Amino acid sequence: MKAFDMERYPVVKLADRPELKEQAAAWFHEKWGIPLEVYLESMDQCLSGEAPVPQWYAVLEDDRIIAGLGVIENDFHDRKDLTPNVCAVYVEEARRCQGIAGRMLRFVCEDMARRGVGTLYLLTDHTSFYERYGWELLCMVRGDGEEEPSRMYVHHEEEGTGSGDEK
Repeated sequence: MKAFDMERYPVVKLADRPELKEQAAAWFHEKWGIPLEVYLESMDQCLSGEAPVPQWYAVLEDDRIIAGLGVIENDFHDRKDLTPNVCAVYVEEARRCQGIAGRMLRFVCEDMARRGVGTLYLLTDHTSFYERYGWELLCMVRGDGEEEPSRMYVHHEEEGTGSGDEK
């Protein structure tokens, strides 16, 4: 596995780069098939700065998004008490296995802890991927409209901390 190059692939907060909103919304829409308007509305809320959630993040290669994720209240599941949720985690296939997903997850956990949100949840069908990055299986939950339950993970980070290495 190649080492993640922070200089070549910086993790950026949409809150710090509002000019990326349209590009990011279109990118997430293309990857997940959720209506573009849903992403735009969530990103507008992120940019308003009124609350720590929602937040959106992207990894850039030059000016092209190659990876991203968000933090929203509920990622379309029946456990409304498990909030907020990391969602829409995606790395372009050509950039996988370079540590990008792990770096994004660490960055987001630290950033949210600095915002006063020390516990995050994540719904997935992956069976071992997130454990590599300090996430723990919490329980099984049913995604909206799904027959089979999916895995709900939890991650705890001490609020107000973070390594500060996101430069």
